[in-house]
Amino acid sequence: MIINIIAIGRNMPAWVETTFHEYQKRLPKELQIKLIELPLIKRSKNISAEKIKQQEAEQILKAIPEKSLIIALDEHGKEKTTTELATQLQNWRENYSAVTLLIGGPDGLAPVCRQTAQETWSLGKLTFPHPLVRIILAEQLYRAWSILNNHPYHRE
Repeated sequence: MIINIIAIGRNMPAWVETTFHEYQKRLPKELQIKLIELPLIKRSKNISAEKIKQQEAEQILKAIPEKSLIIALDEHGKEKTTTELATQLQNWRENYSAVTLLIGGPDGLAPVCRQTAQETWSLGKLTFPHPLVRIILAEQLYRAWSILNNHPYHRE
């Protein structure tokens, strides 16, 4: 199974790439995380946040692999515990060959991305910098996998 993470923004600081790749490489071959980075639309006074989100949405929607379950990350989505994520991961493994998680740019996701998604997920009520969201996702997916495989990484 492949979990695609489509994220707006390239050229992340080294600490972001290093930490993301650390969790990515801990997962077994049968559960891969693939990061698809898309360019950030240039911000200026002459272009509205809505127009920027629309342009980013066009990039995101083109990058979504076919036959993939689509989940939008959005502050208004459903919050999950790590144990609930582990249950969901098991469901994904049983029912899908690919899942795609969408991370918008600094202005968030355009409505069309949320409407295209089968589910909207929130990482909580706090606001995180988007580079950090990649790391949180990778770590939580590794933690969910560790729960399903009775690995000692997760403790309750």
